Amino acid sequence: MAEMLPGPFEILELEHNQTVDLVIIDKLLGDMVIHPRTPGAPTTKIIHGLRLMVDQVSKPVGPPYWDVTAGTLIVQLVPLLEASPPAKVRVRITATGVAPAKRFTVTKT
Repeated sequence: MAEMLPGPFEILELEHNQTVDLVIIDKLLGDMVIHPRTPGAPTTKIIHGLRLMVDQVSKPVGPPYWDVTAGTLIVQLVPLLEASPPAKVRVRITATGVAPAKRFTVTKT
C-alpha cells in the first residue's frame, strides 16, 4: 500500500476540451480515500493519486497543489516529471471526452 496523501484534497477536474497550464514544482504519489457520490457506489474507496505542487500563478487560491486521480493522466505525468530536473516543469493538460472515457493530452511547454 502506498503512502496516504493528507487532505484536504484539491481534485483537478477538467471538462471536455478544457486546457490548463501548470508550473509543477514537486510531486507526491500516494493513495487517497474518497467518498463517491455515484448511486450504488461504496461509501468510501481508496484510489491512487498524484499530488502536483504548483506555483502561485498556476493556483492562486487555496492549497498550492492539485490532486490528479485519473489513471490515464497519472501514467503520462509521472515519467515526464521524473525525466525533468526537480525544478519548475511547465505542462499543458487538455481533456478530451467525458468520464469514464475521458483522455488527456500532456505537453511540456
